[in-house]
Amino acid sequence: MTEEIRDLVIAGSGVAGLSAAVYAARADLEPLVLEGDEPGGQLTLTTDVENYLGFPEGVGGMELIQRGKEQAEQFGAEFRHGSIGSAELDGQPLELSLSTGETLRTRALIVATGASARWVGAEGEDELMGYGLSTCATCDGAFHRGDDVLVVGGGDSAMEEALFLAKFADSVTVVHRRDELRASEIMADRARGDEDIEFAWNTELAAIDGSQEEGVTGATLVSHTDGYPAEKYEAGDDVEVQEVDVGGVFYAIGHEPNTDFLRDTPVALDDAGYVRTTSVGDAWATTATAADGVFAAGDVMDREYQQAVTAAGMGSMAALDTEEWLESVEAVSADSTGSIATEADD
Repeated sequence: MTEEIRDLVIAGSGVAGLSAAVYAARADLEPLVLEGDEPGGQLTLTTDVENYLGFPEGVGGMELIQRGKEQAEQFGAEFRHGSIGSAELDGQPLELSLSTGETLRTRALIVATGASARWVGAEGEDELMGYGLSTCATCDGAFHRGDDVLVVGGGDSAMEEALFLAKFADSVTVVHRRDELRASEIMADRARGDEDIEFAWNTELAAIDGSQEEGVTGATLVSHTDGYPAEKYEAGDDVEVQEVDVGGVFYAIGHEPNTDFLRDTPVALDDAGYVRTTSVGDAWATTATAADGVFAAGDVMDREYQQAVTAAGMGSMAALDTEEWLESVEAVSADSTGSIATEADD
């Protein structure tokens, strides 16, 4: 265990973590940024970002992340590989046990570990993620004007993705492994009422065709009247196999917040594992959590928007909240020390 006690550790190096690092470094907090198992987060899976403010010609996801890292380093942020395996957050200093075996001690922690989109497991998805395969229609839908696209899922998220994509694509087919949706009735009705949206019931995605040069060019679907055809396909049962020509595939089967290391700590999580932030004073929103000195930003606490620009905004908020908290703690400590000194003089 290192004896050094840092002012701030930031867990995560996606847009939220980098934004927090820039603000914290400019405030002379000398933040240490833990880059995590997937440095840069989900944005590194996006080839082009066209809706991030300040880049009218668009910018590559990896380039945007690299620029953010360089900006944070320029102001004094330090970056280190590793992720938090477990944490002691019920006292000061906070203690973080890393995947590298190291233990860090810090006064404050910003959790910006993001949320990972669930993948289907279809053949070809590893190669084509970010090249016509996406987990965010809002991010990538405009690239598919005039395409036929697939949306995999059956919940509200899938209906929202399908409705958004219908603005750009020639046709949208929702691929769902059962014969009824999990989506709310209002969202299901909206999707069913759109003439550009079709449904492939009792169907699952088995493979995605294409290349990083050409993008997605097609897909293999398997169907069975009893539903859950992928299980039956793998077991060797008879299923209907269909090859379709599509220019894009969108996964909409949910996200999993990267919060396992917080489950036995004072930080409150909602039923899906997202960090709950608390209300402080008259602030309309804060990034503070139920644990003293712990703040959260980005997709790890935002199950609604999950956009790069909102994550960046929350990252800056977390840094400002952290700076204010550290100053308040130092003020209390100074007052306490001064009081003791006065009594001793008497």
